[in-house]
Amino acid sequence: MSTINLSYKIEGFLKIYDPNNGEIFVDKKNAINYENFSDALALTLSDRGYGQIYQMAFGNGGATVDNTGVIIYLPPNTTGITASLYNQTYAKVVDDNSSFNLDPTRNKMSVFHTAGSVYSDILVQCLLDYGEPSGQAAFDNSTQTDGEYVFDELGLLANYGVEDNGTVITRLLTHVIFHPVQKSLNRQIQIDYTVRIQSITNMITI
Repeated sequence: MSTINLSYKIEGFLKIYDPNNGEIFVDKKNAINYENFSDALALTLSDRGYGQIYQMAFGNGGATVDNTGVIIYLPPNTTGITASLYNQTYAKVVDDNSSFNLDPTRNKMSVFHTAGSVYSDILVQCLLDYGEPSGQAAFDNSTQTDGEYVFDELGLLANYGVEDNGTVITRLLTHVIFHPVQKSLNRQIQIDYTVRIQSITNMITI
């Protein structure tokens, strides 16, 4: 007699770069909020109408730089359904099926799967264009590391429905902390965020 133990591994890979010259600012893995992610998977698989990746959120509360230039990183927030970025300052809709996405050709999701493999990738792409966010500095030469748009944390948010006032309810699925990266008027920033969902099956003979 054989039994099958089926489990899943979820990984995230983040790349932030300048799409014009290819300069890479951040290239690292993220952390997963497994409670929210498992709930979101169950909601989407059961066709509840929500639970899907909806926004990419940016913040400036994940790291500090001391007076000697040493960067101190806080741990990612990945516990509990109310987990959030330390200090979210901006967000963009990346669900290209949403009517709230103003540029679905450049802020979108794609799914990749190779027949015979046991994993699938969701590529979440987001472009911070020259003119966004509103109120950013003109040049990327700030000496302040805690500016509103000097980002050092990023996360993917799931759609959990809409409140009566039309506000979309979200929950944090992933969180990554990195060294400060300034968004300014003189440059675009491209974010490619790959979420890999892999099944791990163990056949046990009894």
